[in-house]
Amino acid sequence: MSLESVRAFFAAKAPDIEVIVTEASSATVALAAEAHGVAPDQIAKTICLRVGDTAMLVVAAGTARLDNRKFKDRFGGKARMLEAEEVVTLTSHPIGGVCPFGLPAPLPVYCDVSLKAFDEVVPAAGATNAAVRLQPARMAALVGAEWVDVCQAPARAIQD
Repeated sequence: MSLESVRAFFAAKAPDIEVIVTEASSATVALAAEAHGVAPDQIAKTICLRVGDTAMLVVAAGTARLDNRKFKDRFGGKARMLEAEEVVTLTSHPIGGVCPFGLPAPLPVYCDVSLKAFDEVVPAAGATNAAVRLQPARMAALVGAEWVDVCQAPARAIQD
């Protein structure tokens, strides 16, 4: 059902975007990067969180990590990761296929600025072997996301 809800979402809102189903699993950032021939950061991972009574989705670059201080400053509370059962209930998507598309009911969606480093990102599409390719700004527009800065700055390589 989840993959079908994502296909229906794109058929209605962006018929030019193809849902790509691969033989290989793309359930983790590393597997998805390999399956789609992109750098891990180019994978747009969707994190399901709760602050108080509010559940939300945060979409960020594949290797980005939440910055607890930035998150608390922005949302007024500590982020709590949702349990797998609650993720499936709220999104209809299995772990490894979670995305902001084709949700059964509206949820607040936030896109982290870490995604803006790329011309194209590859988020999951409702199954552990499905994804789409699109520009970060278009993804945010399609799901009504707000841009936020809640991830740690990427580590810089040490120069000799």
